[in-house]
Amino acid sequence: MAVARLETRRSILDAARRIVVAKGYAAVGINEVLAAAGVPKGSFYHYFGSKDAFGEAMMKSYFADHFATMDGIVADTGASAAEHLIRYWQHFYDTQVARDCQGGCLVVKLGAEISDLSQAMRIATKAGTTEIVDRIEHMIVRGVADGSVTVDDSPHATAEALYDLWIGASMIAKIHGSPGQLDRAMTVTRQVLHA
Repeated sequence: MAVARLETRRSILDAARRIVVAKGYAAVGINEVLAAAGVPKGSFYHYFGSKDAFGEAMMKSYFADHFATMDGIVADTGASAAEHLIRYWQHFYDTQVARDCQGGCLVVKLGAEISDLSQAMRIATKAGTTEIVDRIEHMIVRGVADGSVTVDDSPHATAEALYDLWIGASMIAKIHGSPGQLDRAMTVTRQVLHA
């Protein structure tokens, strides 16, 4: 794919993410996304084979950016794994308290919606969340190895439980419009990691 085409495709995906995180997936029309991206109407199928393929690409793009953030956190070789984990959860917290706790996590925003609407988006989201848990697990394993973290369960079970905790806390924070659940999630996370 030519560079200009890739850049336009990325513009469409970025515009879609901003709109979808505010409105949901089903409520967003293709023309609205194209207008926000500054791309002519009618050119959507030049970049995506279908709305389903577009949704799958949007989720994959979201996770790629999320992984890049995680990679940036663990790239700090001067910090312990416990510090990496707390920085990651602080980033998650900061993202979720944005816009009066309406957040920016597409998993929180779309998880239930896309599971019913699109098998391709559900599979992309499952793969992305599985990778997030795996990366958290690796940070925990490194923390146990460097002595900055201790856990009472296996690193994998701990990673899954923490991710589930944060997704749930984010949903409740959205409902309440208040970060109280996220504050508790941070407290529990520190306790679970003994960090």
